[in-house]
Amino acid sequence: MKNILVITASIFGQDGQSSQLVKKTLDNLKAQHPGVSVVYRDLAANPVPHLDADRFGAFSAATDERSGEQQRVVDYSDGLINEIVEADTIVLGVPMYNFGIPSALKAYFDHIARAGVSFRYTAQGPVGLLQDRPVYVLAARGGIYAGTSNDTQTPYIRAFLGFLGIKDVNFVYAEGLNMGDDHKHEALDGAATNIDALIA
Repeated sequence: MKNILVITASIFGQDGQSSQLVKKTLDNLKAQHPGVSVVYRDLAANPVPHLDADRFGAFSAATDERSGEQQRVVDYSDGLINEIVEADTIVLGVPMYNFGIPSALKAYFDHIARAGVSFRYTAQGPVGLLQDRPVYVLAARGGIYAGTSNDTQTPYIRAFLGFLGIKDVNFVYAEGLNMGDDHKHEALDGAATNIDALIA
């Protein structure tokens, strides 16, 4: 392993529980792979613009017909996709906000899903164009959602990354973090144990 891409999306920055779980995962990976290069992308501190008609138009415009601004939008998206292409492993911190992923993460996803670049349509359906690689998703939640219909994150993230060709997606959950200190500490300890087992 040479390169790790770390993506966080907590509005609490590095103090967020999902970010702390990301740090634990990264520490484990770095211990196993000394000298590994790490690229950090904090979507809360440096948000990706939300997709609008102008940005979508830039993605769909023919290369030789793009305006200067459209080309800048495409170059920005290409840079995000290239970070994934160059990463051997992705570590993704995902807090749950109102039953879903953070809007900053959704905006990021909207910029890495590009027809003809990260996926393509065929007569048999869409085909992901990104090479598979391990993704560790550290999911922090105030309540208990895993395995229930209220967990919209897990199926969405699996489906989205699978759509791009990335299927080796591993989840670690820390749940019930707002259900009292005892429950919080137990959940975080359990998540840490699961990270140790996953990265062993």
